Amino acid sequence: MLQRIKLVSRQPVRCSLRHISRPRLRVEALARAAMKPSPCRNLHWVFKVGDRTATTRFLQEVLLMEPLRHEEFTEGCAAACNGPYDGMWSKTMIGYGPEDDHFVLELTYNYGVKSYQLGNDYAGIAIASQRVYDNLVAKGLGTPVPAEGAATAGTAAATATAAPPLRVTSPDGYPFLVLPGGQEGREGQQQQQGGGCPVQELRLHVTDLETSLAFWSGFLGFSARREGPEERPEGDTAPAPAPAAVLSCAPGQCALRLVQLPAGQRLERGTAYGRVAFACPGEQLQPLEAAVRAAGYVVHTPYVSLDTPGKATVQVVILQDPDGHEICFVGEAGFRDLSRRDPEASRLLEEAVQRDDSAEWFRRRAEREARRDAERERGEVGKEEAEKVAAV
Repeated sequence: MLQRIKLVSRQPVRCSLRHISRPRLRVEALARAAMKPSPCRNLHWVFKVGDRTATTRFLQEVLLMEPLRHEEFTEGCAAACNGPYDGMWSKTMIGYGPEDDHFVLELTYNYGVKSYQLGNDYAGIAIASQRVYDNLVAKGLGTPVPAEGAATAGTAAATATAAPPLRVTSPDGYPFLVLPGGQEGREGQQQQQGGGCPVQELRLHVTDLETSLAFWSGFLGFSARREGPEERPEGDTAPAPAPAAVLSCAPGQCALRLVQLPAGQRLERGTAYGRVAFACPGEQLQPLEAAVRAAGYVVHTPYVSLDTPGKATVQVVILQDPDGHEICFVGEAGFRDLSRRDPEASRLLEEAVQRDDSAEWFRRRAEREARRDAERERGEVGKEEAEKVAAV
């Protein structure tokens, strides 16, 4: 049975310290800072989905991903994993392989929430896979994208072939960029330089690249490589690419590309805003939180333990970057236990979809609203006719 969703207030913890100036960065890469020399892993990006059925079908049949685990919850997450909602929700992890060595997607589905307002914070996810590309071509899907707008950190696929990258959009409005190329492994997994995951990049918009680099590279210590406008030949009137930087917390992982919005344009997160997650040694979480506070940055969720029924408990600290992008750091050991691939994931997801009566509930509500509107309109017409008769 559909449970009504209640919005709850979960405000980020802001440090009451004086403003600390952050120098503009002019370097190609910076040494690790707050995260120490220990490696971290880029784990997943969180999508809020209003149509779980259509979205999971799109990811499986169009992008050729597969469910890795599915979990149901009866109340909102203590770390707002499902957003500011306090009701029943589900989490579906889906991707191209085990979470131990693949960047995957987390789909959060709040029962009773039909849709979310998209912002301009999420810029896309780039996937390099000949298998997925061929599937799009076979289905007649995707819009060609110029190669210069599709370059990624870990592949030369966009320039190694004449075939243009293809842009596709999920049923909930989230864009993906699929690049051709790459060698397929025996199980259909892509084997490419730097790792076996086809997901090359997560792309996010920022309002000021220098400020963002001061946080991500200067403070957190991610390696950074700048990309963007270069000297243009005289007479070249083609639009220049937006300033960008490619960041990584360790080699051979899905990169994070920060792309600057045009000057003066605000970053809007809407209600569909997502969250990126990284794993790091558990003993670093509380020192990281303390360092964030000391530097005057934002702690979204202080150190907390999160329970999953029948599975491992994990500890997390969630930060916000200067544009409000949420960044979850989770303890490595607990997360490896929690994220073990569940062979029953597809069955559990399908059973949850079959039990979900949200679509029928929304259909009945729409019918009731249509009837009320019709009755209201008839009432207004009747009132006008009565006034005309009275005036005669």
